[in-house]
Amino acid sequence: MTLIHLVLAQIRMRAGGHLIAAVMVFVSVGNLQAADKKLDPVVAIVNGFEFHMSDISRARRQLPPQAQQYPVATVYNFLLNNLVNTRLVAAAARKEGLDKEADVSKQIHRLEDQILHQEYLAKRVAGAVTEKRLKDSYQTYVKNNPVGEEVRARHILVQTREQAMEVIGRLNKGEDFAALARTVSTGPSGKQGGDLGYFTAGRMVPAFSAAAFSIRPGTFTAKPVKTQFGWHIIKVEDKRSQKPKSFEEVQAQLRDRIAKELSDAVVAELRKAADVKTFGMDGK
Repeated sequence: MTLIHLVLAQIRMRAGGHLIAAVMVFVSVGNLQAADKKLDPVVAIVNGFEFHMSDISRARRQLPPQAQQYPVATVYNFLLNNLVNTRLVAAAARKEGLDKEADVSKQIHRLEDQILHQEYLAKRVAGAVTEKRLKDSYQTYVKNNPVGEEVRARHILVQTREQAMEVIGRLNKGEDFAALARTVSTGPSGKQGGDLGYFTAGRMVPAFSAAAFSIRPGTFTAKPVKTQFGWHIIKVEDKRSQKPKSFEEVQAQLRDRIAKELSDAVVAELRKAADVKTFGMDGK
């Protein structure tokens, strides 16, 4: 069994039909409008009821993220068969009057409310997330996420000050820092010549950061630095300014944030105009 088949099998077992039932309500709402058969071809007809490719797309969006990563062609038959089967079973249920039972009717209305909630907010937000609004939001993002300096450093970690002073003496005599780190350092980076890569001040303990950011590239600390891990001799290899994330890197994140802010504003507006009473778990 391939990974996608395993994922889809798990969806069948866990969803128990509720996932596709939600999609079916979505389909019944969406089909109130006539679809252009050229742009949105019919993919199945069940007792006169048409399913369109747009119904497949909607159903795919209801899948868990793990399944959504697969191309639509991979999950097409799964989605189509579930839509057809659910339509047939739902029709049989209606024939027996199950949709009129109080508990079932309440669940149907709840699903309809959820779908209408999504569609209404999407319609209200559509067009409001403009390029200008995105660019303005990006400027705010850059302002609120200032970039700082980062250094690339190596260090040699030993357990006593005497050992550290001995290492500094050997370095002053011209021994190679990386080679010495490999043979002397007790830290996990010793095997890599003490290389810690690039880091910002906040990533290291205060005493270590203060020392690393106070010396010039190509130099090492003249005195050992004490932390809870032991005694460090630090050498700075490079120092550079961080670059802010580009607009393209955060565009999707900004779009989602703006859409949520607009949606929240719409909901707040509706609540303000409505007569809403809420109670505790005991109904009081």
